[in-house]
Amino acid sequence: MSNHFDVIVLGTGSAGSTVAHTCKKAGMSVAIIDSRPFGGTCALRGCVPKKVYTAASEAVDWADRLNGKGVDKNNLRINWGDLQEFKRTFTEPFPKTREQGYTDAGIETFHGRAEFADDHTIRVGDTTLRGEHIVIATGAKPRPLGIPGEEHLTSSTEFLELEELPKDIVFVGAGFISMEFAHVAVRAGANVRIIHRSARPLKPFDPDLVDILVEASRDAGIEFSFDAELTAVDYSNDTYTVHATKDGEELTIETDMVVHGAGRVAEIDDLNLENAGIDASSRGVKVNEYLQSVDHPHIYAGGDAADSGPPLTPVASLDGEVIAENIINGASRSPGYSVVPSVVFSEPHLTKVGLSEQQARDQGRDFRVSFTDTGNWVTSRRINQPYSGFRILIEEKTDLILGAHLLGPHAEEVVNIFALAIKEDIPASALKEMIYAYPTSASDISYML
Repeated sequence: MSNHFDVIVLGTGSAGSTVAHTCKKAGMSVAIIDSRPFGGTCALRGCVPKKVYTAASEAVDWADRLNGKGVDKNNLRINWGDLQEFKRTFTEPFPKTREQGYTDAGIETFHGRAEFADDHTIRVGDTTLRGEHIVIATGAKPRPLGIPGEEHLTSSTEFLELEELPKDIVFVGAGFISMEFAHVAVRAGANVRIIHRSARPLKPFDPDLVDILVEASRDAGIEFSFDAELTAVDYSNDTYTVHATKDGEELTIETDMVVHGAGRVAEIDDLNLENAGIDASSRGVKVNEYLQSVDHPHIYAGGDAADSGPPLTPVASLDGEVIAENIINGASRSPGYSVVPSVVFSEPHLTKVGLSEQQARDQGRDFRVSFTDTGNWVTSRRINQPYSGFRILIEEKTDLILGAHLLGPHAEEVVNIFALAIKEDIPASALKEMIYAYPTSASDISYML
């Protein structure tokens, strides 16, 4: 076996796998390396298992809302053990299947943590590989908090592997991870609190819709401590004590588990990038418009390991496509991140695509805003969902949609229609005149514009 390859890929997630298979199909020799089971975050520790959990949460939420309105909830509950077993039907077979796919394609696989020896050389344990091109797609990990007792926090990966759900849980941070897992945990019977260092959660999302979601979360039983700065976590006698400061005063919370949901950083700190002269920050490897390292054009980075696009799985897949094409044909393609829908799988779901109102103002756009709380619309009332709404931004001169922000039933699907309209310059009038299947959440689009 030769240890010299046209392409060496670090990471087997969406970006790395796309690069490896595309370059191999183009006739290149390819090696791929991972220190964890093959498959990456989305398939094993993120999107897929999370959605299995949120499906159970959705079932309980729907039954709760419709209880006494034609549905008798009885003793409906989440059986955590059964949920774990079901989740593992997705996650456990995947590493073997993915690795077999590499083998069948003729891609050389290596297990272990990679590190740079120089800008063309990678070491994996006692094995040394040399590559004409190297792709860094190692994903992300929880952001270091730099507080005493940080080792006591449970990561999102560990949360997804819990055999039993603790009675009391504190989530640190109010981003995607905490909001989604908190909604699952509270509907599985846990007492849940989120502590967050600023005044409101989910900053990238529409503030008015976030306020409605916070109200819905509180109604579900989730407690919030905003403007609370975590200072330490202690563990004694099977109890965790969370210390924080809020309004200049000490806040102390005793709990059974503390979950880290306070952001993630690129998992690149142990790759010995300095041996290759690769510049990076906590956001990721610094890349140019073609996703090449700013220091070495033969080294690329994509997905959560690059300081480029938003940390989402579809973005990682796009980065993989762009990197592979640039390796094969020469650097000429840049990824476009302007139209990337994003979803928080809370109950209800919160979504966005395109510009926020503030971003549109900052760009000097002349636009009108359509905003409505839709808790009394038939789409929401028929499922007894009082927490829903939307904000749509439409450019006055062109009638093009600049941004769409949705909260409510099936928002995670409806946002894709707005994304397509933004990408393809479909005017708002065309969406408004469209005949939709009725009654559906998509048919509300006509009334949003």
